[in-house]
Amino acid sequence: MQGLDARARARSPFAAAFLSLVFPGLGHAYAGATNRALGFAAAPILLIALLAGVVQRMDRVDLIGLVFNPFLLNSIFVVNIILLLYRLVAIIDAYRVTVWMNAAQAGGDGRLGNARLSRAPASIAGLLAILLVMAGSHVVVARYDMLALDALTSGCIFVGDDVKATCEGQADAPGAGASGSPGPEPSAVGSALPASEIPPWDGRERLNILLIGADKQGGGHRTDTLITVSIDPITRKVAMFSLPRDTRNVPIPPGPARSAWGSVFSEKINAFYLRNRERADLWPGTDATRGYNGLKSVLGELYELDIKYFVEVDFDGFKAVVDAVGGVTVNVQLPIVDDTYPAGIDRNLRLYIPSGIQHMNGTQALRYARSRNTSSDFDRGARQQRILLSMRQQADPQTLIPRLPELVDALKLAVKTDIPLDQLPNLLGLATEVDTKDIRSYVFSPPFYQEDVPTGYWTLPYPDRIRAAVRDAFTVDPELAARREVLSGEGATIWVLNGTNAINRGSRLAGYLENEGLQASAPRVQTAGAVPADTTIVVYNGAQTGLTATIAYLESRFAVKVTTAADPAIRADVIITIGWNTPDLGPPPSS
Repeated sequence: MQGLDARARARSPFAAAFLSLVFPGLGHAYAGATNRALGFAAAPILLIALLAGVVQRMDRVDLIGLVFNPFLLNSIFVVNIILLLYRLVAIIDAYRVTVWMNAAQAGGDGRLGNARLSRAPASIAGLLAILLVMAGSHVVVARYDMLALDALTSGCIFVGDDVKATCEGQADAPGAGASGSPGPEPSAVGSALPASEIPPWDGRERLNILLIGADKQGGGHRTDTLITVSIDPITRKVAMFSLPRDTRNVPIPPGPARSAWGSVFSEKINAFYLRNRERADLWPGTDATRGYNGLKSVLGELYELDIKYFVEVDFDGFKAVVDAVGGVTVNVQLPIVDDTYPAGIDRNLRLYIPSGIQHMNGTQALRYARSRNTSSDFDRGARQQRILLSMRQQADPQTLIPRLPELVDALKLAVKTDIPLDQLPNLLGLATEVDTKDIRSYVFSPPFYQEDVPTGYWTLPYPDRIRAAVRDAFTVDPELAARREVLSGEGATIWVLNGTNAINRGSRLAGYLENEGLQASAPRVQTAGAVPADTTIVVYNGAQTGLTATIAYLESRFAVKVTTAADPAIRADVIITIGWNTPDLGPPPSS
């Protein structure tokens, strides 16, 4: 009966080992070795309590800072090894203690010593399986830790002026040309400028970051996508400003670059990086950052903004990043039909993307963002912004963590930035607080923000209008901003004729309509004859078919019905004649 009681009280060594896998000391408690259980459990309990206290006292920015701290990542690697050894000892000891206590119980009163119990092969195999599972979890932690450390310190992604390393696959081909036929290279205007550190963002001023999409096909480096993200850290409002790649005559800031290039950069803006990246006499920085410093400076001059940092993604890398995160879901506003989408050298394909909710892989997302042959620069810029916002909203940690190895590899080949590592926690903390549902989007395209030059396939900016939009981005009525985009997109040309004898009524009303997004002017030729009582609005030569929003706005604003007429001598789409009852409207006062 005593042997039966001993066997009834026996504990499973496998169960003890498994419980110690869950938490050190549990297996010993299960086996009945209470003091030993407390000894193994004390250290991890104290460590967990210490970490909980530290985390509770830290704000979100500090916590993010820990994740992106190379010293901490190195420390995690060491601590991970220590924990591996500690848990290994705890599991094996729980197994052995349970075997010993079972033998002691089976030996009865102990006069003959502990009984010799046979080691069951299944139990030993279970112990080995537990040890493999435990070791595997630590290997996974070590792998992710090293991936994060490599991403932060390899110099592939973070390429600030103090980083010397370069990453294979990211370097540009020496002397690679830009699109089009560049003009002559201006001669040097001085000695090389010293590298200068970017003053850190103070957390209070408006933060501006330049997002660049680069086309490196054929050994070039054309910055075809230029989106400046501007964040107000106080109100958490965000604005995005897109400048089309074919923009010419972007103002050059004062300094050596203006002496070399003149007051404006006469080539397309997507060639600026390549034409300036080797000009140490024009821009500060290293070989890895000089061209970007120039691009930030010239766009900062156009917008009258201090652009702190840049983030560049090349288009091939963009596809890899989208694929690495499992694709992106986009609400396609208008269907894309492009019969001549470039698919390589001397090869086109027919692109069709229907409207509605579409889940896209990397290739599809890039084609959606880049198609331009059957749409405007405004629509193209809006699609690029929509892709970015969709990826931001769908960044789910539960989805990203299992894909982290592929994502890190893609980021190392695709992304460059000069954001300092010590600034990254603040920026990521700010990014988590902004409201992505209230982002102001601007695409500086013709006709309101630029003059279209169709014979040369380029555009010329109106800097004053662009700067006003940037300055007022967080204060202007969103409905006004949206109306401007719609009305300017239709591109109606409007003449305002002054039917009264009041001085400057025509030019004042034209200025008002310009501020609303319409292309209006007041020619010197005025009306003759009786002054009309009400405003008259006439649309000429069939232009009404493409001016739905413009006509609806004019009819609502002036409370009259638009009429149509045909006259080949009239070069405007719409003529507005001011009457006695026309509201006396003028442009807003300049600030």
